[in-house]
Amino acid sequence: MGRFHRHDDATGHGHGHGHDHDHDHDHDHGVGDHSGYATGGERIEVLERIFDENDRTAAANRADFDTHGVFTVNLMSSPGAGKTTLLRAALERLHRRIRVGIVEGDIETGLDADRLAGFGAQISLLNTANGFGGECHLDAPMVRSALSRLDLAAIDLLIVENVGNLVCPAEFHVGEHARAMVYAITEGEEKPLKYPVMFRSVDVVLVNKIDLLPHLDFDLAAFYRNLRDVNPDVAVVELSARTGQGVDAWIDWLEARCATQVAG
Repeated sequence: MGRFHRHDDATGHGHGHGHDHDHDHDHDHGVGDHSGYATGGERIEVLERIFDENDRTAAANRADFDTHGVFTVNLMSSPGAGKTTLLRAALERLHRRIRVGIVEGDIETGLDADRLAGFGAQISLLNTANGFGGECHLDAPMVRSALSRLDLAAIDLLIVENVGNLVCPAEFHVGEHARAMVYAITEGEEKPLKYPVMFRSVDVVLVNKIDLLPHLDFDLAAFYRNLRDVNPDVAVVELSARTGQGVDAWIDWLEARCATQVAG
């Protein structure tokens, strides 16, 4: 069985977070953390206009989601972490229980969207190479264009599968209620320290490919120490999208949040 916990280390011992921390963990997903772009000069002015437009559109998206009672998750990862495989495993379990919509983001091709077909989900494909300059992330205006191809009144859960990238997607909110990140243990223990904006921006880290742990020189406890350094309060689910281990724990998290959204 997979574990749904807050930074239990490899020995299974939990760690409390009652002490003070040096940073705030902002879960207001209407406004992005744009600190990674603070370079000064005219570039800052241009970026501020881009981010202002994005944040206004993200607020409009969020209003539409709230109006229709749709719980929306921005699903992010590096390339190859297993986002689409995990999403397919989730759809296999969810499609008879919750009405699901997918905004599928990729630079080119519809290969990932094709893999998600056949489970009753509404799917809207966004290729960022088509009219969006080949962007390495989805932003709020892109997602808004994809929403025109979805019937929000017939959706309970919307998952935005972002482009595989550990930098840009963290900076652009799309109106989501929560952010999830798929992290594969094949990526190394140091990733939270190298990409702190991404790891700090998410509500849950889905630690994927856990079935490979016996075959890798990977220090799970060290990864959790690094993760706690940048995001002490993040929830964690250990799972394997390939074997199905732990996927039900993520489904439980999604269903609980959907129920809260509908009740609200």
